[in-house]
Amino acid sequence: MHPSVFDKLKLLAEAAKYDVSCVSSGTTRKNIAKGIGSAAGWGVCHSFTEDGRCVSLLKIMLTNNCKFDCAYCVNRSSNDVPRATFSVSELVELTIEFYRRNYIEGLFLSSGIVRNADYTMERMVKVAKDLREVHRYNGYIHLKAIPGASSELMSQAGRYADRLSVNIELPSEESLKLIAPQKDYQSVFAPMGYIHQRFLESKEEKRKSRYAPVYAPAGQSTQMVIGASPEDDRQILGLASLLYQQPSMKRVYYSAYIPVNLSDNRLPVIASPPLVRENRLYQADWLMRFYQFSIDEIVNDEFPNLDMEIDPKLSYALRHPELFPVDIQTADYEMILRVPGIGVKSAKLIVTSRKYGRLSSEHLRKMGVVIKRAKYFITCKELSSMTVNEIRPENLRQLFLNLTQKKKKDNMQLQLQLIFPD
Repeated sequence: MHPSVFDKLKLLAEAAKYDVSCVSSGTTRKNIAKGIGSAAGWGVCHSFTEDGRCVSLLKIMLTNNCKFDCAYCVNRSSNDVPRATFSVSELVELTIEFYRRNYIEGLFLSSGIVRNADYTMERMVKVAKDLREVHRYNGYIHLKAIPGASSELMSQAGRYADRLSVNIELPSEESLKLIAPQKDYQSVFAPMGYIHQRFLESKEEKRKSRYAPVYAPAGQSTQMVIGASPEDDRQILGLASLLYQQPSMKRVYYSAYIPVNLSDNRLPVIASPPLVRENRLYQADWLMRFYQFSIDEIVNDEFPNLDMEIDPKLSYALRHPELFPVDIQTADYEMILRVPGIGVKSAKLIVTSRKYGRLSSEHLRKMGVVIKRAKYFITCKELSSMTVNEIRPENLRQLFLNLTQKKKKDNMQLQLQLIFPD
């Protein structure tokens, strides 16, 4: 590798680390004759697939030069940081060489905005096109679509990329105008809408002809920066819930605000990134996507923010003790999903298995139910634990907090024993 390319690699890979909207692919792109690579299974970019494989992604920027001056961004135009730009041929060669050495299984490409949105997007599309058509590369490609780029370029991008993403960045347009005044929601939602339209058209064309070209088969994703603006969790999850109503939107990512520009008074002064809040938002997002929770069941006018001490599902159960305990033998699937300690797979097994006899706590344990958590919210064959209504929600909450603290203490002691054995 030429020294100048290596220097660019170090700089632009570091600059890309703040974009988290690239964890999973959710697509299958088979290899073809005389081609290289494939995208199969679920997930790329240091993620784990369902069968336990860890797969990796070259996550890099085309350039960290940017004409925008977004307050939260390390690559903002007013920052005095080292700048670098890959040529299209350099980045294509780098991706192919990394793949041949088995360093990566795919590419996530983003970029700062230079000249204008179309100029930047055109170069990114050229990278993907050369990989596909010149090098016959069939691995996973995720392109970060540039807000304001033309529909023609977005159409080309979807022909070569498995997934496209347009980052919303901030949960409200008011905050976006304040912190990133050169951006607006129109420039973000316009390409989002076009991707969604082409995604649906492609699926319809595929139904009519198996040879029809596929447009962005893994759909699109987006990202919101959390903690840089004053929106509460209800506003954040409400926006995510609206986005998930579009079939093309596969993931909304939440990125804890990292204070990299300390001198800008538009940004909050924080001691550390709000990582716990980020984690709670992902848990709430999971409840909306897989557990059939509505937004109002997770956050509402009375509780506009998620509980930072306990997870959203447990918080819901403690706020609604009147719904519990749930009779495992007769409750419907949707209600079983609302029991802390019972996941989607376990709930399906319960509904299927109870047709053949009464279920005991041992049966539930073998199905993957976390009995030490679920026992306060269910009744089954022989379970005799006191339930949430007998213990009272506030006391049960404290019990769970004490157990969490004990677990953390035990883990710390175990780590110390490993470092300093007797």
